[in-house]
Order: sequence, then C-alpha cells, then structure tokens
Amino acid sequence: MTSRWKYLVVTTSTIVVIFLLAGARQGASANADDDQYRHLSVYTEVLSRIKSDYVEEPDLKNVTLGALNGLLESIDPYASYLSADQYKQYLKAKEQKKADVGLILSKRLGYVGVVDAIPGSPAHKAGLNTGDIIESINGVATRDMPLVYAEMLLQGEAGSNVEIGVLRVSKPDPTKLTLARANTPAPALSAKMLADQIALIQVPAIDAAKLKELKSKLEDLQKQGAKKLILDLRNNSIGAAEDGVLLANLFIDKGLIAYVQGQKVPRQNFDAVAGNAASKLPLTVITNRGTARGAEIAAAALLDSKRAEVVGERTYGDAGMRKAITMDDGSAVILSVAKYYSPSGKAIQDVGVTPTVPVADAQTALDSDDDVAAPDPQPQPDKKEDLLLKRAIEVATSGNKQAAARTDDSGRGVALTPLGVPARKP
Repeated sequence: MTSRWKYLVVTTSTIVVIFLLAGARQGASANADDDQYRHLSVYTEVLSRIKSDYVEEPDLKNVTLGALNGLLESIDPYASYLSADQYKQYLKAKEQKKADVGLILSKRLGYVGVVDAIPGSPAHKAGLNTGDIIESINGVATRDMPLVYAEMLLQGEAGSNVEIGVLRVSKPDPTKLTLARANTPAPALSAKMLADQIALIQVPAIDAAKLKELKSKLEDLQKQGAKKLILDLRNNSIGAAEDGVLLANLFIDKGLIAYVQGQKVPRQNFDAVAGNAASKLPLTVITNRGTARGAEIAAAALLDSKRAEVVGERTYGDAGMRKAITMDDGSAVILSVAKYYSPSGKAIQDVGVTPTVPVADAQTALDSDDDVAAPDPQPQPDKKEDLLLKRAIEVATSGNKQAAARTDDSGRGVALTPLGVPARKP
C-alpha cells in the first residue's frame, strides 16, 4: 500500500471520529477543544502504527469500524453505527413486523448483552436472563456488531430458527442454543389481595391498554378493602418513557415526575396531573435488574417524591430518547440525543434506580450461576422462595427500617454489587 493511500485511510478514519465527537462537545471552551484534538492526534498516530508495525497486514476497514463501535459504546450502550447497506436494511425492517426471540438488548463489553427476556418468549423459556451475553448469532460474532443490526438478525418469520451463542460468567465457553422465533404477546397484568389488607399488582409491561386496566384494578382493590399496595415492576422492560410517566401519575397527584433533556433537546418537564391519580394508599415498589425503560422512570419518580419505598435490585438503566443521524455516504449513527432524569436530577440511563431496601433476587442469582437451560415449552417453577416479594410485604407491614435490618445466615438483605448480585462475604 502506498504512503499516499496510508495517509488517505488514516485521515478518513480520523475525520469520521472527529465528526462523532464534535457534536458531543459543542459549546465547550477553547482549551477543552484543544485537548480533544490532542486526543484525536493520539488516535491518528496509533492507527498509523497499527498499519506500519502490526505483525500482519491489518484490515483498516475493520479497525475503523471497531474504533467507531468502541467509541459509541463508551458513551452510549444503546448506540449503533450502521453502514449504508445496514441502514437500508434497518429502515426496511422497521416497516415490517417480524417475529423474534423476545430479547431486550444493549451493548456490553463490546458484545451484545441481555437487558431482559420477555416472559413467555422463546428466550425466556430457554433460560436467558439479564446480564447474559450473546456472543454470536447464526455463527456471526457480535463483537463490535451494531446493536440494531443484532436485533435485526434475531428477527424472522414465525417458526423459523436462529442459533445463538450465550456467554455466562460461570461458563468460559459459549453455550449454543437454537430458538424458534415467535410473536410473543406482552405479558399480562395481574392483581390480588394478600394478607393484612395488602394488595399486590404485578405489571410486567406497560402500554396505554395496560395503564387503563391497572387503573381499573386499583379501583377494584380499594373497594375490596386494600389499605396498602405493592407494585411489582420486575422484568418490566416493555414500555415507552411516556407510559412510565403515566404509570407514576396513577400514584402521584402533584409535582414533577420526570424531565428529558439533551444537548440539542431543550428541557421538557413532565408534571403530575391531579385528575389522573388513582390511589393514595401507602406504596411499595419491587424492582430488579430487568426493570428498564418506562418502568424505571416510574420507579424513580415514586422514589424521589417519597411516594414509595423501593425494594429489590438496582434497575438496568435504559431511559433515553434515541435518533438516527444520517451521513453523507448513507450510513447512520443511532444514539441517545436526550436522557430522562428523575425529579432529583439523576440521569436514569446512567445510574438506574437504587432501591431503598436492596435485596438480591435469589432466582436471578441462581440463573447467573447455572448453565443455560435447553429450550422448554413449559415455564419452570421457581426454585427458591420469592425473597423480594417477602421483603416488600415486610416493608409494607412494618416499614423500611425494620425490614431493611433483617438478615439471616444466607446473607439476604446485604448490599448489592453494581450488577445487582449480592457481595460475597469475606
């Protein structure tokens, strides 16, 4: 390769990265801009050294794509860079409603990670869970694969098969699974009365219809004599941000619920509407690692407004406004252009929602240590008691301090690591 061609490749790669970084740093001081360009010069030199000194002739296209995907993942785990052809496929896929395996995804460690497996979906029946890593899809490695492209590969005709390789911390080699794609309906909402006039409402997904149903069930439960409520939002990753605001509004009659803001998106506040509130009963919310999107916005609002105690695991952290930004060559970057914030000003996508009573979910901890199960048409019964519900009932009955202070020899009630797994005892 000629020196002139080397210079052209390096320069083009650098321009692409400058384009991506420039939008993220507009309005910064001159000194900050100078510092950024110094970092970019380091990138240029490293790329040049790779080309001239690496043990073998590198594929500069792959090097550049890897750099772009690494850059995007470092600032936004839900971002994607799509080539012109990939972007065309993406637009076409958006117009078609295809079956899939029921996974909510993000980027993790350069690969595609599982946010949640929708209850009742092929992925859920196969034992996939929050924190698992999809190492390959139909033999294609997901390393540096655009997130939305991975989602497209998992889609297809109902009944058709897709093979995925799954990585877990306890298993060094990927486990191969073959899943049949299906049209999985959103999980159903359920409600029932427990002892001591406590009502339990399980909301695994939120949309306009389910919010209407939830309001009706709240009215029924209160007529049945409910004096306290438990709102179970575990594994609720299906729900738009605006649905999360409406969910919180059912329990909050005044004040700020959330706001959204970005570099080019002016702040927009979402305030409670008094007429939309359906219950003022004492409230306890249950969350886990699979709680994401609209459900997180609701949990954050209920926590910050002191309307509810939150029991369980820290939520996943997925509450952003995303947009596809096209480029001159037909490629596109899909990234978060704004984030949703809790009333106290915390970016939910960055920090999730931390419970006031942290409790590790025994079932998700068990799943993290077990091998991935073979696909099973029948959901398996829980192997452990429902610790989070048990603790939520204690909080609803006795209050935060008494419930949070209770521990036993198994370590229940201890603080959690960032992934929601209980810290090991020394």
